[in-house]
Amino acid sequence: MNTAPGTPAGDPPGPAPGKAGEVSGLLKPFLPWLAFSAVTGVAAGAATVALLGTINAVLNRPGGMAGGLLLTFVALCAVALVGRAASSMSTNLVGQRLVAQVRKSLARKILAAPIDALERYRTHRLMPVLTGDVDMISDAAFVLSSALIALAITLGCLGYLAWLSPALFGLLLLALVVGVGVQTWAQARGIKGFHKARDAEEQLHKAYRAISDGAKELRMHRARRAGMYGGQIEGTVDRIREINWRAINTYVLATAFGSALFFLLIALILGWAALRTMPPSVLSGFVLVLLFLKGPLDQIAAAVPGIGRARVAFQRIADMSARFATPEPFLDLDQPGEPAALADAIELRGVGYGFPAPDGGEAFVLGPVDLTLRRGEMVFVVGDNGSGKTTLVKLLLGLYAPQQGQVLADGRPVTDQTRDHYRQLYTTVFSDFYLFEDLAAEAGQGGSLPERALPYLQRLEIAHKVSVKDGAFSTVDLSTGQRKRLALVHAYLEGRPVLVFDEWAADQDPTFRHLFYTELLPELRDKGHLVIVVSHDDRYFHLADRVIRMDHGRIVEGAAPVARPRRETAAA
Repeated sequence: MNTAPGTPAGDPPGPAPGKAGEVSGLLKPFLPWLAFSAVTGVAAGAATVALLGTINAVLNRPGGMAGGLLLTFVALCAVALVGRAASSMSTNLVGQRLVAQVRKSLARKILAAPIDALERYRTHRLMPVLTGDVDMISDAAFVLSSALIALAITLGCLGYLAWLSPALFGLLLLALVVGVGVQTWAQARGIKGFHKARDAEEQLHKAYRAISDGAKELRMHRARRAGMYGGQIEGTVDRIREINWRAINTYVLATAFGSALFFLLIALILGWAALRTMPPSVLSGFVLVLLFLKGPLDQIAAAVPGIGRARVAFQRIADMSARFATPEPFLDLDQPGEPAALADAIELRGVGYGFPAPDGGEAFVLGPVDLTLRRGEMVFVVGDNGSGKTTLVKLLLGLYAPQQGQVLADGRPVTDQTRDHYRQLYTTVFSDFYLFEDLAAEAGQGGSLPERALPYLQRLEIAHKVSVKDGAFSTVDLSTGQRKRLALVHAYLEGRPVLVFDEWAADQDPTFRHLFYTELLPELRDKGHLVIVVSHDDRYFHLADRVIRMDHGRIVEGAAPVARPRRETAAA
């Protein structure tokens, strides 16, 4: 099928609203676990600070560590160990469950999204979100717990130092304000860089798809191949490398500055002690805690880039989730439902559908269309590229909801509540079809699936390559024409009332093309199926009961049946 002019296929403009709500909605079920992780992390941090205080006390008292002080030390070690383990395990649990929920939620939203919304959101935008962004959150979950514990230790150490000497703590606080300011500036620049890199990754994914799907064409065109690699892939990869290098180096330089400031602060404290009288416990406490504190601060600094990337990933996921937040109404994803039946006819009454005007172009509008299609008919839909064949068929299939008029099945209007059930009337083989390995047809309809499939595989001359085993084709690694024959086997086995074939014969050799039009299609019609064929093979138009010709979104001829005897239709 050829896409009609104005079909919404471009990238969606601008960010979708409601991203903050999407993020909070993703995290809400895990708030108790996050709170538990925070509490245990704070307990581990407090115990660690208390251990430092105990060590400082032992260093400045006679008798060392004995009696109750030893028991206190052991108890604090146990609290620090258990708290750190509990915090890390709970954060890991949240991370894994969050990733699993995001994956399932996005899959459900994609399955339930209106087709036109999916058409606007290109695959090269979709796949990086479903793979890279989700994995980025999983990676960040591993470092989040240690970063939280390090933060708790840092805050506890600062409180301990403030208790030891408010004056020295003021000097430390001034240095920390400078360090935090530099880190905040670095984080803002780094996050901006990660956003740019993430945008470039979408373009890289688009180029990867091009070199995969267009491999044959690229082999045949040296200049295009060189331009694809040098101009798109190599340039984009280098741009991503440069952006990430600069963003991460910003964090690295800020961390190095913080380390230098840290040791400068220790030197200032030692100089202060040389100029003024200071209790040994205060001096040793400050030096001991500051030397220990460098580890948690470095841990926090190391976690910031990963958390920054996860933040960007969260925003991308929330953006996509918000775009697909409005599902198609009454679309059931959990129950297979009852098979649909067609007793007589499908009608389109005054059906119309329009697309927004593209930049610098005219809006495409189909209709109004009045059309009746009956069981036992073979109808060809023909017309030039862009004439509206695709839109007409999508309206007929229920993939698009009419913007005016209505579709009726056996005289009953197809509504939002019944549209998904109505679609079950159809088996389709699109020109850009996807071939599923597993067979959705149920066994028990005159034998097992392998027994029922074998005659069709033999007639289509692919039984020597493919068999049905465990409810699926043994392989789908075939040529395009042979894969279309397997799709036809799907149609035979499903046995639905209406069959739609979109340029099925375009990839077949002349023998199979002739077989398809002169034998296979008439046999399906004579069994009582309504057969709809989108075709450019004008040599076979005379075999149809009707030819529906489209031009600029209108039916220009063929609405009435051709003059030929009406067939008696058998039960499907």
